[in-house]
Amino acid sequence: MTLILGLDPGSRRTGFGLVKATGNALEYISSGTIHIDESAEWPLRLKEVFESVTEVIQKHHPQEVAIEQVFMAKSAGSALKLGQARGAAVVAATAQNLKVFEYEARKIKQSVAGTGAADKKQVQHMVKTLLRLPAEPKDDAADALAAAICHAHTQKQLIQLASRKGFSQSRLR
Repeated sequence: MTLILGLDPGSRRTGFGLVKATGNALEYISSGTIHIDESAEWPLRLKEVFESVTEVIQKHHPQEVAIEQVFMAKSAGSALKLGQARGAAVVAATAQNLKVFEYEARKIKQSVAGTGAADKKQVQHMVKTLLRLPAEPKDDAADALAAAICHAHTQKQLIQLASRKGFSQSRLR
C-alpha cells in the first residue's frame, strides 16, 4: 500500500489529490484546491504555496509525491511564475523527506484518459470514473489526482518489468 500525493501547483490555485495504491486497486482519499491570496506580494504567495502543501503533507502523511513537469506556458512570465510555485511545492515535499516524481503533462493525461491530448473535461471525467467518485472533481484537484494516478500506474509497470526481468535472468542461470 502506497499513499500518493499528486500536486498541480499554480500561482493562483494549487490542486492536491491523495490516492492509496494497493496492487491494482486505487482508492480515493482526499483532494482539494488551495486558493492563493492574489492580492499578496509574490514572495508571500510562494510562502503560502509552501505552507499549504506542508499542511496537506503533515495531515495525510503520504509516502510519495507526483507533480507535473513545467511546460512552456502562454508567456515566459507565466512559465516563470508557474515554475516558482512548483518549486515551492517541491521544496515543501522534500523538506518532509518525501521523494518527488515528475511527469510530463502528456504522460499524465495519457495515463488517465488514454491520450496525451485530453482536455480538462476528459481528465475530470476519467478521474471520476477511475476512482469511482460520485461527482467530477474541480479541475485543479482532478489534475492533481491524475498525477497521483499516473504515478501509481508507472510504479506498478516498473515493478512488473523488474519482476519479469528478474524471472528471465533466474531462468538463464
